[in-house]
Amino acid sequence: MRAGTWTYEGFDPEQERLREALCTLGNGYFATRGSASEISARPWHSPGTYAAGCYNRLTSTVGGRQVENEDMVNLPNWLPLRYRVRVEGARPGPWLAPGGPELIEYGQTLDLRHGTLTRGSVYTAAEDPAGPRLRVEECRLVHMGEPHLAAQRTSFTAEGWAGELEVETAVDGDVRNAGVDRYADLADQHLTRWRTGSEEHDTVWLCCRTLNSDILVALASRTRVAGHRDITPRTRLADRRAAQTLTIPVGRGETVVVDKTVALYTSRDPAISGPLPTAVEAVRRAPGFPRLLASHHRAWEHIWRRAALDVPGKAGSILRLHLFHVLQTLSPHTAGLDVGVPARGLHGEAYRGHVFWDELFVLPYLNLHFPEVSRALLGYRHRRLPAACRAAADAGRVGAMYPWQSGSDGREESPELHLNPRSGRWLPDHSRLQHHVGSAVAYNVWRYAEASGDTEFLHGKGAEMLIQIARFWADAAVWDPSLDRYRLRGVVGPDEYHDGYPDSTTPGLDDNAYTNVTAAWVLTRALELGRALPRTRRQELFERFGMDPGEPDRWDDIAHRLHVPYHEGVVSQFEGYADLAELDWERYRGRYGDIRRLDRILEAEGDSVNRYKASKQADVLMLGYLFSPRELAGLFRQLGHRFDDESWRAAIDYYLPRTSHGSTLSALVSAWVLARARRDEAWAYAEEALIGDVADIQGGTTGEGIHLGAMAGTLDFVQRCLTGLETRADGLWLDPAPLPQLSKFRVGIRYRNHWDVDLRIRAHRVRIAVPESEEDPVRLVLDGKEWAVPPGTDRRLDLARGKVSPARARRRR
Repeated sequence: MRAGTWTYEGFDPEQERLREALCTLGNGYFATRGSASEISARPWHSPGTYAAGCYNRLTSTVGGRQVENEDMVNLPNWLPLRYRVRVEGARPGPWLAPGGPELIEYGQTLDLRHGTLTRGSVYTAAEDPAGPRLRVEECRLVHMGEPHLAAQRTSFTAEGWAGELEVETAVDGDVRNAGVDRYADLADQHLTRWRTGSEEHDTVWLCCRTLNSDILVALASRTRVAGHRDITPRTRLADRRAAQTLTIPVGRGETVVVDKTVALYTSRDPAISGPLPTAVEAVRRAPGFPRLLASHHRAWEHIWRRAALDVPGKAGSILRLHLFHVLQTLSPHTAGLDVGVPARGLHGEAYRGHVFWDELFVLPYLNLHFPEVSRALLGYRHRRLPAACRAAADAGRVGAMYPWQSGSDGREESPELHLNPRSGRWLPDHSRLQHHVGSAVAYNVWRYAEASGDTEFLHGKGAEMLIQIARFWADAAVWDPSLDRYRLRGVVGPDEYHDGYPDSTTPGLDDNAYTNVTAAWVLTRALELGRALPRTRRQELFERFGMDPGEPDRWDDIAHRLHVPYHEGVVSQFEGYADLAELDWERYRGRYGDIRRLDRILEAEGDSVNRYKASKQADVLMLGYLFSPRELAGLFRQLGHRFDDESWRAAIDYYLPRTSHGSTLSALVSAWVLARARRDEAWAYAEEALIGDVADIQGGTTGEGIHLGAMAGTLDFVQRCLTGLETRADGLWLDPAPLPQLSKFRVGIRYRNHWDVDLRIRAHRVRIAVPESEEDPVRLVLDGKEWAVPPGTDRRLDLARGKVSPARARRRR
């Protein structure tokens, strides 16, 4: 691993899916896994190309039941490029590919700075390893500047031989969604109505449609031999495959270069006459590979400049990999699309490409670098507000009930059944009861507005979402005279292991602390926003939603009187948690080793995690991720409870030992809360969050797609947790708490109209620099004191001594 690169040596079938996911290339519009171009799908090989928001719905028969699932569709594979050699006087040799007996060297390097994947291989005759060799190097890109284009340049060098090189390139439409083994029993053929054709002598095309969503997909591919215009490819068209074959004479020691340029369009794209003619024209106009590569590099330079995050050492290298994959999934191109945050990126088929609450971990980073992308992602939620309101109405509620899993149209996409691979049994899935996803949407609306100053959005689409979510919580709250409190019943919290009470036939839990506290926060913010709205806008919303004038008063009452259960002096995860049995953690660790998926282990034993004080991720501690200690204390005080540092430490001491960390988000949240409460223990969890996908600690899941929320969360861990950064309407609030292992770093953020505020942490020192502009000074608040930092100046703060340097002018760069 060099600075800015990620390298793998040797060919290891067992690691191929992991490497494919981590070597994915994308640009926010579409992405392609880092699969070998020479071979088609095999058990250890899962090629995949996914366009953001391209879904299709299929019905499967599972356990005698008809089950409907919507998936992000694996689109036609544009990578195929295979080759073989014919040495003078001999017959053509076999098609060469990684994993074959002819392979003697293999490696691949992901260049994070430039957004390219380079694959190198050396082949020789299987019966004569010391004989003539073919050296192959492929450079691949998915263009960051031109989001519909991708390209490959493959160089072939004849070492110790002369003859002919036969190269076949293709666009393959015979693909399925087969990238997740546990989905093997589900329908996976999403494409139909294939057509193929050719244009001129060097271009072929393939188009098809998704089976039910009827999205037209078109790819055009142009293949040329650099410096050999006289070589005309032979075109072969089949129902689902368009291929071209080139026969190229090669001299001893000579290198020949084959360039393949591809364009991908769908009928979801705006401002086109049609996907097929547009794809063909885009390929025709595309420049050669060197110019494409140069413009691709420039586009990435601009992206990296806005995404500034500099952390030294190994942690910095992993953070840069995480940032790379976040930007490939959610780039400035995403701002023009109707898409949400796919939990596994555009990197694989796990979770079927659905949108969960992971934006809760992604938008805080984007808000301070690419606010236009955050706004677009919130626009995805706003366009599905009518569906959320229909879901609430179907449940007998007013307001908006957002789905736990979302796809194309905003209906609930959570499966009704899920497979436990340990037992082989299909089990009921009650995750759709995680209504706290609505609070996550509201939270993101509010935090985006604070960071960006986008009042137009907050008073417009943001207000519509926030108020409807608040109405749902107010309508769901039930008054309990025995407690003199309101209650929220029948929910599932972020923990996810507990989806019902032991031996109960009714799913759901009562008074999940995370759900209730965040609902109180939403109601409070809705009241605050209602007061801030212009009178005519407020009246318009009340009339459009058919709101009773007394509703805000009810919001205020509920926001102060929601029930938060306690036991043994700590906040209970939910009502009745205290009655659960303690788990013999040591026995299970000794028997199984890795017990992250404790729920599957217990179910395979005929038991249920619902019986134990054992959590996948302790959702009480999630409150410390969302809210600063000051905010959290205020929320509990509003609800009638005292919640100080001692209360928070008691919650951490209680829940951490009872957590199996079955989610990649769990280590992140644990590191976050420990960094502010018990710093000496934070690094172990921070390190686990960093290596979660790199080391595939969840046991093979990364090969099905990276964990986007965890990756973005590690970036935000540095950006906001270690700096104590809060973006508010009245300025930037700081409370630095760097870890010894992460005590020196730099983040560049966009705050309101200040595009490049530079924040540097050096152990006990902080430096903030504001770029030159005509804007007002940035107000900085730290440790109860405040300063104004005018544009074109910086300030240095010595935290250990409490000293602050005077503002001084910055030198022009």
